[in-house]
Parts: sequence; C-alpha cells; structure tokens
Amino acid sequence: MAVNKRDYYEALGIDRNASADDIKAAYRKAAMKWHPDRWVSGTDAEKKTAEEKFKEASEAYSVLSDPDKKAKYDQFGFAGVEGQGAPDFSGGFGSLDDLLKNIFGGGFGGFSFGNAGGFGGSPFGSSSGSSQRVYRGRDIRTRVRLTLDEIATGCEKQVTIERNTPCPDCDGKGTRNSSDIKTCPRCHGSGNIQQTVNSLFGRTVTYTTCPQCGGEGKTISNPCRSCGGTGLVRKRQTVNVKIPAGVEDGMQLTVRGEGHAGQHGGVSGDLFVVIEEIPHANLVRDGQDLFYTQVVSVMDAILGAEISVPCLDGNYKVKLDPGTQSGTVVKLRGKGLPAVSGYGSGRGDLYVKVLVWIPRKLSSSQKQLFNSMRGESEFTPNPNRDDKALFEKEKKIF
Repeated sequence: MAVNKRDYYEALGIDRNASADDIKAAYRKAAMKWHPDRWVSGTDAEKKTAEEKFKEASEAYSVLSDPDKKAKYDQFGFAGVEGQGAPDFSGGFGSLDDLLKNIFGGGFGGFSFGNAGGFGGSPFGSSSGSSQRVYRGRDIRTRVRLTLDEIATGCEKQVTIERNTPCPDCDGKGTRNSSDIKTCPRCHGSGNIQQTVNSLFGRTVTYTTCPQCGGEGKTISNPCRSCGGTGLVRKRQTVNVKIPAGVEDGMQLTVRGEGHAGQHGGVSGDLFVVIEEIPHANLVRDGQDLFYTQVVSVMDAILGAEISVPCLDGNYKVKLDPGTQSGTVVKLRGKGLPAVSGYGSGRGDLYVKVLVWIPRKLSSSQKQLFNSMRGESEFTPNPNRDDKALFEKEKKIF
C-alpha cells in the first residue's frame, strides 16, 4: 500500500466535494505550472521537483477523473486503486500543448509557451473573482480494530471522536444577533480584492482573498462569547460506522460529512476510518483465502481419522484418508472470506495443511512393536504417484 503518497485531493489542491469540472481545472492549473517544458531553464533541483509534482498531479487526475476509480479511492484510499495510478512517462512527457489538448480539447484562451501575448487572459478559465469563500471543515482520521469474524460478516462499529460542531448559542453564525453580520466594507461582499498590473505583456488582473473578511464577504461586529465568532465549539461525539464484509487491514473507509464542521455554516469534513485487523488465534489470512495447520498423530495419519477444523461459521469436520502424508493440503471451497462489495464476487477458500507429529520418546513395548514392523514392505518408503508429487513439492521449500 502506498503510504508515502500525498492524498490525491491535496495534490490537486481541491476538496473532496469537488465536481468533475473542478478536478479538470485543478489538473490543468497544475499541468501548466509543473510541466517539464516550463522548467528547461531551471536548476537540476527545480527540474526534479517539477517532474515529481507533474507526475503526482497526473496520477491524481487519472484516478479522480474516472468515476469508478474515484469511488474506490474515496472509500478505501490508495488500497482501492493500487496498480491503477499515473500514466506511463517512461517514453517522455510530450509537449504541454499536446497534453492539454488531448485531455481538455483545444482552446486555452490563447495560452502558449511560445507566445508571450498568450498571457493576456486567464489560462485557468477564471473570468471572475466574485465568489465568496465557503469554509470546509477539516477531515478526521481514526482507526477501528476488527476481528476476523467481524470482517467475514460485516458489522457496525461505534467510534468516538472529538470534533468541531456548530455552536448552540449562536446556531453556528458566530454571533447571536443576525444584525451584527455586515457586508465587508473592503471587498463589498465579494470575498476577493481585485488588483490590476500594467506590464510589457499588457494589463493583468488578479484576485486575492480579502484580508479583512478572510474571503467570506461578511464581518461580525459582536462575536459570540461561546465560540469567539468562529461559530464552532469542540465536542466529544460517537459516530456509527457500517463496515462492509471482506475489508482488509489498512483499508480506509470514508464517512461523508462526519468530520469537523465548517465555519459559519460551511461544509463539514469527512471521517476516515482505517481498518486494523486483529490476528486470529488459528487462521491466517491471505486476501480472501484462509490457512489453517492441523497436527495429527502417526496413528491417525496411518489409519485415517476425522479432524475438526475451526471455520468462521463454526467447526467443520474433515475426513483424513488412511495413509495421509505430512504436508497434505485439504481445500475447503467457499470457507474463506467474501470480497468487499463492488470489488469482486464469491468467497475465498480455506486451506488445511496436515502435519504428522512423530513422538520423540517411546516405551519399551512401543519400540518392540515398531521394530517388528520395520522390515515390512508397507513401512518401506515407496511413494506412489500422488505421494511422490507431494514429496517433490515439499523438497522445493528448501
């Protein structure tokens, strides 16, 4: 699992509620900034940074622009999209103009690296700076421990977290009196400050966040004493989380809107629940399959026996044939774990490996009994076809 990667949304500088157009615009902006074509005159360190940033943004876009991959990433994080990441750049990056045309189609407001006049418009399609800021609450990450039995059937867990919630005294407004909320005198409610700069390339208009209202377009003259005007107070709360069957250790589930509340009626963040699997006392997991080792006596191996195998739905009786060899593997079809909903079908299998226990000490009468059988042909090694294949397989372990 790719634990050292940056969150794809963070890599593109967008929130998790971003639309398809927002994702496309964010990648376009990142590609414009970090494509290696723009850094040919930079230092080696700058070129390396640009290459890494461009690959990171491209990988993020390749996942978030695909609805199926995006849904898997939103629910399970990197574990849901392993092996489905960035495009292959081994053959070169290609020109930025070609890249953007292939992804977004033609027409970028005249933007071109070879045309200085192309900077006259906004290359990112931002024709207006009049949007007010809507605050989004921070995400919360927590862990939940599950037994193999819980994973097999799916379950519902309660997780307790501390998070920012709307202030009950001011209903999250930041002030008790609505009349104390005024339109910002500096930006006149737009949330942005417009700046015009004249240069050799023409007039350039830029928009920056209003420093007086923080981009909200409003100011509070009499802030609430309980929350200090933020509209938020911290509380310890319990959230019910539905865990689907078949999840694996390290998977991340996303519970939308259960993170910190946003300021002044903003959008709440998300709650990320990381799965931590508690090791089973007898069963070992590998994907959907389970493995169990059963030790039997020499007599049971020679004469045959019935053994009890612990399965997730109760003990299961398995009949061993007479002459069972040590290392024999019995497959119990469908006794493994289910696939996570939407990521496969069916159930895995349970593999039972039989090991024969040889006693180290024998009584005198037992020694006499085994000595009397030593020379008999039935006790002289002479593997048949099936046994020989088993022994050859065991030899390869070394």
